[in-house]
Amino acid sequence: MAVELKETIDKRREEIMDACEKLYETKGLHDITIKDISMETSFSRPSIYNYFQTKEEIFLGILTREYQVWNNSLNDIVNKNIEYDSDSLAMSIAKTLEERKTLLKISAMNLYEIEENSRDELLVEYKRVFKRSIEIFDDCLKKVIKNKEKREQIRYAFFPYMYGIYPYVYPTEKMILAMDKVELSHIKVTICELAYQFLKLLF
Repeated sequence: MAVELKETIDKRREEIMDACEKLYETKGLHDITIKDISMETSFSRPSIYNYFQTKEEIFLGILTREYQVWNNSLNDIVNKNIEYDSDSLAMSIAKTLEERKTLLKISAMNLYEIEENSRDELLVEYKRVFKRSIEIFDDCLKKVIKNKEKREQIRYAFFPYMYGIYPYVYPTEKMILAMDKVELSHIKVTICELAYQFLKLLF
């Protein structure tokens, strides 16, 4: 019975997070309300508070889920029984981020506020998944870099860099107009290209 209850709760939390993530494609965190989310789900606004106490907790749940999916992709690299060189490993890691647009967007735009406005237990759950990302990322690097200190240097450079990828790949029209006015060059680039080029420099 307890297992069924947990499954039901998890399913309802997923529905709420899915609705919020859908809204986040076209709206910012501050523009999304619990009422908006309820209109995208089968739940009333008060019912949502049975699963998340704040809007930020919903976003933290989405981010935790995003890292879990990314961990699976990184694990695929670790478990592949093939020889990597630095170029092929950099490209393989970069490709895992291509589908993690939401992860990169939340990290770039709202992470600090989301963490600050979430309950401790949910923040700990997120940090546990994030820690696992760091560990699996290190396991990926072991494929070509044997020196532990070098791997740590790469990790401390790459993770903060990763948080800045989203604004470069998805500048707003307002940002583009401002860059044009001051004649600041900008090019269209993909998540994969930015991650790959930086990893190549680090390797």
